[in-house]
Amino acid sequence: MSRALFIVDVQNDFTEGGALGVTGGDAVAAAITRHLRAHADDYALIVASRDWHHGDHDNGGHFADGEPDFVDTWPVHCVADTAGAEYDPALDTAAVTHHVRKGQGVPAYSLFEGTTDAGESVADLLTERGVVDVDVVGLATDYCVRASALDALAHGRRVRILTDLVAGVADHSSEAALAELAHAGAELSESGA
Repeated sequence: MSRALFIVDVQNDFTEGGALGVTGGDAVAAAITRHLRAHADDYALIVASRDWHHGDHDNGGHFADGEPDFVDTWPVHCVADTAGAEYDPALDTAAVTHHVRKGQGVPAYSLFEGTTDAGESVADLLTERGVVDVDVVGLATDYCVRASALDALAHGRRVRILTDLVAGVADHSSEAALAELAHAGAELSESGA
């Protein structure tokens, strides 16, 4: 078995009611939980990422000083050890094998930019376990899901986006991200969850 599941940023600040909540975020969290209950044994590795920003500065310009441009600067979100940074309550993380924190003082979109509490990188985890295939789910399709999937492709993995287990900020940018990922070699598929 050489398949991994990446669960990208299914956090309170990215689901409905959060600082940067996306429509459908809570439903995606619940659907990922259903997928895990049915398919956790299909994966050699299940990695869940979280933005984990510092609350006392701008995290390398990631937090806006004034009005955010929603491209490079954002409202304050996912500050370490706050409710906004925690996983959405509909996401059952019992099957997760590795938790990754990213954006600790710097902008970070890809799950590959984070590390586990033990300091392991995602690239090293994949290599150590001989993982070739990666399924990607989570939030948001047009930002962190996109960046994580592109990095997985760049690391030589075969990538499948489970399109019913992602939600994005906007329809047009999410559709563009999925088209870009398909063009880059990712498979677009539904989970059946």
